[in-house]
Amino acid sequence: MLKIILSGCNGRMGQMITSVVAGRDDMEIVAGIDVNNVRLSNYPVYQQAAQCTDQADAVVDFSAGTALEGILAYCKSRNLPVVLCTTGYSVEQVEAIKAASRDIPVLRSGNMSLGVNLLMELVRNAARTLGADFDIEIIEKHHNQKKDAPSGTALMLADAAREGREEELELVCGRSGASCKRQPGEIGISAMRGGTIVGEHSVIFAGNSEIIELKHSALSRELFATGALRAAAFLANKSAGLYSMADVVAEAE
Repeated sequence: MLKIILSGCNGRMGQMITSVVAGRDDMEIVAGIDVNNVRLSNYPVYQQAAQCTDQADAVVDFSAGTALEGILAYCKSRNLPVVLCTTGYSVEQVEAIKAASRDIPVLRSGNMSLGVNLLMELVRNAARTLGADFDIEIIEKHHNQKKDAPSGTALMLADAAREGREEELELVCGRSGASCKRQPGEIGISAMRGGTIVGEHSVIFAGNSEIIELKHSALSRELFATGALRAAAFLANKSAGLYSMADVVAEAE
């Protein structure tokens, strides 16, 4: 039985994970952490990670970037693996995550979907095959309450394209004004926010007289919950290091 501490337990994704775990018999949530420490489920909820003394095998974090320092400190003090599902980290926070991974197992991903991680591989291969003759544009769509833009997934897809092209392509996030002619060596990213869109990502390779589009649509938040739990199970017995969903997929092959 995998015992999980869920950070951000009272948010949308936290409640989705709670619902998914309730239907499984191989794992349980033993405690939650949330700034809104109202108890909504059958486990205790703490306002700060340091207050939690429950025994667990892994921490799953679907909270906010502001909680990162406390979560990392808590996991390091208790030698707990942590799955970081939050996006919008600063450069300094990314470095803090890397530093923590030298002491504990850390899995960080901007998207917990297995389908998105497959899309990344397709983008990497397409960028490598098509080369500089094709312009790359990324369009991402999310609900109107999403705080960060571009999405973490869009940035992951841009990194996959860079890896495929083997060059440091410049990211251009949004275009406006009178001088927006596309320059060589760019990846354009456009963010749309509206309604209750769970998440849509398209990567467009535009060449001379032909267009190739690779797309992923998330129809329910449940797929992210399932991916996060799969990542927690993967990480529970790993040694210290920085992991990604690609490692989870590779182990299942």
